[in-house]
Amino acid sequence: MTRHLSIVLSLLFLIFASCEDKEKSRNNNIKAPLNTAKPEKDSLKIQENEAPNKEKPEIKLSDYPVLVQEELIPFLTQFGKENPENRIKISTSFGDIEVQLYNDTPLHRANFIYLTKRGYFNGTYFHRVAKGFVIQGGNSDNRETSDKRNNIGAYLIPSEFEAGHRHTRGAFSAAKYAKQNVSKASSPFEFFIVLSQNGAHHLDNDHTVFGRVTKGMDVVDVIAKQDVGEGEWPLLNIRMKVEIIE
Repeated sequence: MTRHLSIVLSLLFLIFASCEDKEKSRNNNIKAPLNTAKPEKDSLKIQENEAPNKEKPEIKLSDYPVLVQEELIPFLTQFGKENPENRIKISTSFGDIEVQLYNDTPLHRANFIYLTKRGYFNGTYFHRVAKGFVIQGGNSDNRETSDKRNNIGAYLIPSEFEAGHRHTRGAFSAAKYAKQNVSKASSPFEFFIVLSQNGAHHLDNDHTVFGRVTKGMDVVDVIAKQDVGEGEWPLLNIRMKVEIIE
């Protein structure tokens, strides 16, 4: 009798363990085209697995203070000088996406490299798929992501439209805050990749393009075909790992 009871309990455990919910609770702020998620205090808007870099290891959370707006430009300027890397790889279960970051958008480039070295993006998702428009990444519904944002700081990156980059297919662009943001400053944490062959030029001079996909647009297109639920969040969580190529 004991043996039979043990078998029944084991079967019940396997059944429930296999029922993982692929679509967890979603942030209600991710609804309108190119909206980012809310990083604790602000409402945001925009219309697995290789070893870390041995030469420049991932920065520990304790290595830098929480960033504040008043110190942002000097910090990113100095960090950019000391960390000139401008090529990154985004790894997903569907394949890899390689991106060239533009040197003439220095604040955005430095910020992305900084977050990458802090390991911010690892474990976040491509959390929004707008069919035929963009895929958006850099957020998740996990507590870990919220904790990382709090440890890094609440700040905005000044727009860098003067570089003149446009939202063509494969453009790598920054999300931005929705309200009280007349300067169109960027969110530091979320980005999107343009899908359409015709581009998304209504976003030019509204969001800062700070890079372009150089390899892996076929992976982008596969991600863009995934089924979505509320807020255009993919039903299958598409986790990412971001690392520096050079």
